[in-house]
Amino acid sequence: MTQSQVTPNAREALTETIINAKMIKNLTFEAINEGTGLSIAYTTAALLGQHALPESAASLVAERLGLDEDAVRLLQTIPMRGSIPGGVPTDPTVYRFYEMVQVYGSTLKALVHEKFGDGIISAINFKLDIQKVPDPEGGERAVITFDGKYLPTKPF
Repeated sequence: MTQSQVTPNAREALTETIINAKMIKNLTFEAINEGTGLSIAYTTAALLGQHALPESAASLVAERLGLDEDAVRLLQTIPMRGSIPGGVPTDPTVYRFYEMVQVYGSTLKALVHEKFGDGIISAINFKLDIQKVPDPEGGERAVITFDGKYLPTKPF
C-alpha cells in the first residue's frame, strides 16, 4: 500500500544516514543508482528526500548503502517535498539556482506563455539532466536540462 509522509522529519533523518553511508563507503550517486533503471537525477532526488523509489530500486540502493528494512520502506513513501526551508537559500550552489530564477524567471514565464499559452511546466512529469562539457574559453561548463510537460490552464 502506498504511504505518504506529512512532515519532512523522517526523510530528512534518512537523508543524513544515506549521506553518511555514501561517504563511509566512498560511493558516488552514479554508483548507487546503477541497475535501478532510473535516472541518476531521480534517484539522487529520492535519496535526498524528494521522491519515492519503487520497491526494487529502494531495495537495491539500501543494499549498496547498508541500510535496514525500515529504510527500504521509508524510501518508498511519498515525501513531503521541498528541500529549501523558507527564505533565501544560503548554500552557494543552491543560491545560484535561486539567483538564476530571480534573473530569468520572468523571461522564462514570458517565453513559455508566448510559445505555449497560459499554463505551467510540470515538475511532476519531468526529467532533469546535467552534463559537464568543455568551455571553448577554457575550463568547464554545466549544461542543465529541465524537460517538463506543458500543462495548459483550463478555465472552469
